[in-house]
Amino acid sequence: MQFPFIYNEHNPPHFHAEYGEFQITVEIESGIVNGKFPRRALNAVLEWFVLHKEELMQDWELSLKGKPLNKIKPLE
Repeated sequence: MQFPFIYNEHNPPHFHAEYGEFQITVEIESGIVNGKFPRRALNAVLEWFVLHKEELMQDWELSLKGKPLNKIKPLE
């Protein structure tokens, strides 16, 4: 599973997740999910999101400034 963080993104703060042919975006502040994922993969992403919400928001702020992002422990 991949979590690409893209510079020059739009608000609201969010991250992208990819699993095979599936793609979703998750709003960092609200946890709202847009897109479709298999249930087990979605549950794993949301569990990871809850654990790393603060780090994701910090990386969002860094991306807006064009600065290097901090590494976040990947989903296992």
